[in-house]
Order: sequence, then structure tokens, then C-alpha cells
Amino acid sequence: MSAVNPWRAARNLLAVRLDNAGDVVMVGPALRAIKTASPECQITLLASPAGAKAAALLPWIDSVLIWRSIWQDLGHLPFDPARENDLIQLIAERSFDGAVIFSSFSQTPHVAAYVCYLAGIPLRAGESKEFGGATLSTELRGTSDATHQVDRNLHLVRALGFTEVDPVLEIAIPDASKDAVTRRLWEVGIAQDQPLALLHPGASAEARRYPAARFGDVARLLQARGWPLVVTGSERERELLEHVTGGNDAIPLFTDLSIQEFAALVARASAVVCGNTLPMHLADATDTPVVALYSGTDMISQWGPRSAPSRVLQRATDCAPCYRFTCPIGLPCLDIDPEEVVAAIEALTLLPSISTAEPRMVTA
Repeated sequence: MSAVNPWRAARNLLAVRLDNAGDVVMVGPALRAIKTASPECQITLLASPAGAKAAALLPWIDSVLIWRSIWQDLGHLPFDPARENDLIQLIAERSFDGAVIFSSFSQTPHVAAYVCYLAGIPLRAGESKEFGGATLSTELRGTSDATHQVDRNLHLVRALGFTEVDPVLEIAIPDASKDAVTRRLWEVGIAQDQPLALLHPGASAEARRYPAARFGDVARLLQARGWPLVVTGSERERELLEHVTGGNDAIPLFTDLSIQEFAALVARASAVVCGNTLPMHLADATDTPVVALYSGTDMISQWGPRSAPSRVLQRATDCAPCYRFTCPIGLPCLDIDPEEVVAAIEALTLLPSISTAEPRMVTA
């Protein structure tokens, strides 16, 4: 008689992913693999405040715990050991059978695993490069740094016995959100049958942002070619967004969309133009053409779009990948002419007014 796989037998799992919303979206295929093999398993996501928003797009998540973790903090949290004990208690109260700790190539799973150990979780799995003793009960090693994050997540769950994996990103968008976006676009003069370019100039790291002045040039070039367009971001990015629009009221700014509405807008768009950030992954999940202005902070193989029609624009530099939050030398990796960006958009969308220029996937 074959032994029962304790992971497949688990009915109450904690999935840990404490980065941004795009990172949570990329956990989707791994969570889908778990639910496919164990449909009765309840999955709780432990996520950061920013990442937790994406949980609404992933139907395999049953509940969410939101926490700003000290091991993912950039120095903003105060010294407060009692707070960390509260996290252990919060997790312990849920009596999880196991914890699957998803991390990037540069992150350790061992701190989260130790928290889960102290919270009484008997099964703890993660992918690691360094020695962490017995903090992990199941440790996966040897995954290449160049591996795409979706595949990294899938490697982990496959090692646990959840073998029915599919790397395609998938999200659930409510019909109400699609209808809300249709109304918002109608209010700014964009009909449902018109093409639409979505420009998203922001990113969590400054080193991943295409210069705002050049983004503004892209917007003006598109307008001159008859493209309806919108510029998206958060309200705290308003100054950046207004820099892109140049105060032109004819270019709508959308800063108040829910995550579901934002996903619906991405799905509605004819093309998305953004950096290595959330809308790139949403476009990949909705099969929306995407022009990714991909800085040299990370390898394209680690995070780039894979399923959707795409053009990835980047200048080769000796310093890439730098994994920096800011660039001290003026972002030479994003020295992309706005005309080239527009050519990439029009080549992807194949609309009647397109340019015949074929942009390079990765420019030298």
C-alpha cells in the first residue's frame, strides 16, 4: 500500500506571498494546481497590503490574511517584537495543516517558515539557496535564478505532489467590473467598439519606470495618430500621471479603479504600455497585447510576459540585471525612442493605421 502524501491530504493550507499584486497574480497557476488536485482544500493567502488586493482576481483563494512582514520591509517598520508575536498567534489560531512559502530567487523562505513553525504548522515548504536547518519540512533546491517566477512557483507545488500544472496565468473578472469600465470609458468619450491604448507609467521601483517625459511623448504621438487612450495609476502617483498627460484634459486619468475594474480595463484595452509591473502580468493573464518597457533591473526571463502578444523593449547594458530600486546612471536600459514604442503598439494591434516598422523584442 502506497504512503499517503501529507500535502495532498492537507485540507487547510496557508500560501505565503508577501510582495506586490503582480507577484500574487503569478502565484495563481500554483494555487490552481493545488485546487485541481485537492478541490476540498481551503487555501488562505498571507499577503502584504498591496499584494492582498490581487486575491480578488484568483478564485482559488478562500480567505486572506494581510500583514506587513518585517522580513520584507525596507526599514520602515519600527522595532516591535510584540507585533511579530501577534503574527504567530494570528497564524496559530487558524490551525493550518501546511504552509507553502512562495518567494523570488533572491528571497529566503526560512524566516516565514520559522514563523509558521512557531505557529504550529507541521508542513512547511519553500525554495531555498541557503542552509536553514529544519525550518522547512520540504525544501526545494537548485532552481535557476533565471527561471520565470510562475515556473518557480510551479516547481515548488509540483515537488509537493500537485503535478497537474499549467503555466498559463488566469484571473477572474466580475461582469459588474467589466460593465463599470464600459461606463467609465463612455463617460470620457470612448465607445465600446473603439480601439484603446492603456498607458501605465508607474512602478513600485523608480528604476523600473520609463521616463515620464518620454511616456508623455508616446501619449501625444498616439493622440496624433487617432488613438483613444487612458493613463492609469494610483492617486498618490497623480503628479507622475499629470507629467505624462502634460495637463491635457483630453487624456483621461483613471486613479480610482478597484483591482477588478483595473483588470477589466486591461482586458478591454487594444494594447497596454507599461514597465515590469502589475498591468504587464494582467495583460498576460487576459491575452491583451502588451508593450513592456522592461528595465535592466531584472532578467526578462524572470518576469516577462509569455502568453499574450508582446513586445519587450530594452537596451542592453553591462550593468543588467542590477536588481536596484533606483538607477544612479540615468536608466540607459530604458533609452527607448517614443516612436519605437508607438511602432511596437501598432505592430501588435495590426489596426488599419499601423506603421509597418517591426520593433525589436530586445533592443541592443
